[in-house]
Amino acid sequence: MSQPNIPNFTPNITLTRDDAINLLLASIAMEELGLSHIINAEGEKIQYALGTLPGLTTPATLPEILEVNEAVQDMLATAMKKELLLDNKLKQVTSIIPSGDLGPTGPSGS
Repeated sequence: MSQPNIPNFTPNITLTRDDAINLLLASIAMEELGLSHIINAEGEKIQYALGTLPGLTTPATLPEILEVNEAVQDMLATAMKKELLLDNKLKQVTSIIPSGDLGPTGPSGS
């Protein structure tokens, strides 16, 4: 049996420091967006169990509501841990940005 023949593959990827920082910030933003969707789903789960969202034909019993509540608490505890990690990641990334590299101030909100 012969050995596999792996072609010589040497990609030329060039990223500047600014590109790397922007990619890190974008990854944090995407993870935050994912967490927001998870938290929203957990809220909808509670609403469904309580009958405030359509679709539940028979009302949930108290033990079922307590079970949903426990599951939501576990998920939110996990989300909080992830949020703490993302906060630390953001602090680390922003600490490597020199203050002179900040762009112009954007328009103020209204």
